[in-house]
Amino acid sequence: MIRRMNMKKMNKILSVMMAAAMTVSMAACGGSNQTSASKNNSNNAAGDAADEDATESGVSEGTSEDEAEDLADIIPEETVTLDVFDQLANYSGEQIGWFGQIMLDKFNVKLNIIPDSDGVYETRMESGNLGDLVLWGNDSDEYQQAVSKGMLFDWNEDDILSDYGPYIKQNMPYALEKNANLSGGTVYGFGFDVARDATARQDFMYTWDLRWDLYKELGYPEIKTLDDMVDVLGQMKEICPTDDNGKTTYGVSLFNDWDGNLVMFVKSTATAYYGYDEFGFGLYDPEEQVFHPALEENGPYLTCLKFYNNLYQKGLLDPDSQTQGYDGMQEDYQNGGAFLNVFNFLGSTFYNSDSHAQEGKAMYPCPPEDAAPICYGQNIYGGNRIWSIGAKTEYPELCMAILNWLSTPEGRMTAEYGPKDVCWYYDENGKTQFTDLGRAAKTDISTQMSDGYSGTFDDGSFKMNNTTWAIDSLNPDSNGETFNYRKWESFATDANSDIEQDWRDKTGFATADEYMGSRPYKLSLGTTYSESTKSDELTVLWTQVAECIKTNSWKAIYAKTDAEYDQIVADMISQAKDYGYDECIAFQENEASLRKAAENEVKGTIK
Repeated sequence: MIRRMNMKKMNKILSVMMAAAMTVSMAACGGSNQTSASKNNSNNAAGDAADEDATESGVSEGTSEDEAEDLADIIPEETVTLDVFDQLANYSGEQIGWFGQIMLDKFNVKLNIIPDSDGVYETRMESGNLGDLVLWGNDSDEYQQAVSKGMLFDWNEDDILSDYGPYIKQNMPYALEKNANLSGGTVYGFGFDVARDATARQDFMYTWDLRWDLYKELGYPEIKTLDDMVDVLGQMKEICPTDDNGKTTYGVSLFNDWDGNLVMFVKSTATAYYGYDEFGFGLYDPEEQVFHPALEENGPYLTCLKFYNNLYQKGLLDPDSQTQGYDGMQEDYQNGGAFLNVFNFLGSTFYNSDSHAQEGKAMYPCPPEDAAPICYGQNIYGGNRIWSIGAKTEYPELCMAILNWLSTPEGRMTAEYGPKDVCWYYDENGKTQFTDLGRAAKTDISTQMSDGYSGTFDDGSFKMNNTTWAIDSLNPDSNGETFNYRKWESFATDANSDIEQDWRDKTGFATADEYMGSRPYKLSLGTTYSESTKSDELTVLWTQVAECIKTNSWKAIYAKTDAEYDQIVADMISQAKDYGYDECIAFQENEASLRKAAENEVKGTIK
């Protein structure tokens, strides 16, 4: 494929040619016999100087005149559609709404989101074209296979990173270094949730959001264990049998869109209760540095699997959980159809609208006393979800420019909160503020957009479902504040409702993160660890085992009796072993030792 040469590249070549011409001229005037080697050194120096200029230009948030010309040179005259192969997406089709409009306005592109449903990865690999932008759910087998087969664009080619990704190059050196080490010495992308401070922790994600108004009505009963939580959810259903629309309520509503090696909600509940991190076919204790296989007797995964079966047997689990998908689950929580979610972004974020607050209703953290949720340390190397560019794209410069913008503070803020000056802005002190529209959209994603943007906030929400900077990382444009709105000075206000004040009074804290940080938790440090590549033989076994565990786990959740549950679990263990479970666990035990070594290396640097 022949791509046009970008303007900056042409300018570099011209600079080198001019330098060479000047050298020849000087040599002719001085009668010197300059060697070809010294000529090459001069040319290399000129190129290096140009690279340094590009790097330095990335320090500033503003766009220099040269950079503006470069972008003007790559912006297509006619709108083009970029294919985004996205293993993280819950959406298929064109990015619409306010974010789609921003992409048109800034880059004259439309984004066609292609989720990684069954067989899509294999089909696109066989076709030889993954897409223009490529987002990976992890940096192990499939990503590394794509690298080895030449399916991803080399970011060192044509100085594309220096020229069109200057902010990334300047501000994410450790993330780029990690990717290069992972990818055979060449940069093909960078990981998600990049941080600027290795010693800081992220906000809590596993907060055990519970319908606090119902909990208050019950007299704040003790919740010490998972069994206690089941009992309390049953009491809540008795006093609140229907949701806002008159539909039957449940303790919990699930979906299976995000199932990977295991059932996502089961492993995540283990993470929320024990503080163990998902790790292949099991969970890893970052404090004790011990790996717990998924099918370990009385282990964290099977314990939490039984928790969901207990909910089902008592009529407290939405029976549509396996089939309804993400959108169905979202609707349940928005309408008050479910009372508990271990994730804050799937619980209180959905339910805590202004209208519910006015009615004295809300979800707030209420973890079991025995719970010690995980909290992730910020990672200057980035996480394992990779941003990359497809090797066959006709628009590598444009793709890089988009990724670069998404990595700037404005891009990160826009993807999270909506258009600048429409949903948020910086005040006279440089602090971040929501507009009235932005605040409304944050509490109710069905809020209608304005200022030239059509549809609801949810319509235009960022469909790639990935991040560049970690939400709790410093926003250098916001005078010491992070990207996390919950930490903004402007958001640290008095309680906005009586029910919020009640939660504050009961817990003694003003924010969810402050409260969760006061309780026992386990910290998982950010490291350079990335999962090793599996052999082809192990990959086949792995796929079979994963399908076996997921299929039988859902069967176990829906078991009508304890005896039926026990039989399904016994069959699952037997079948998984037949498929190669023991070989998979042996691989994961070795990975645990590698992760432990990476953690110990980071611990040695923290004073």
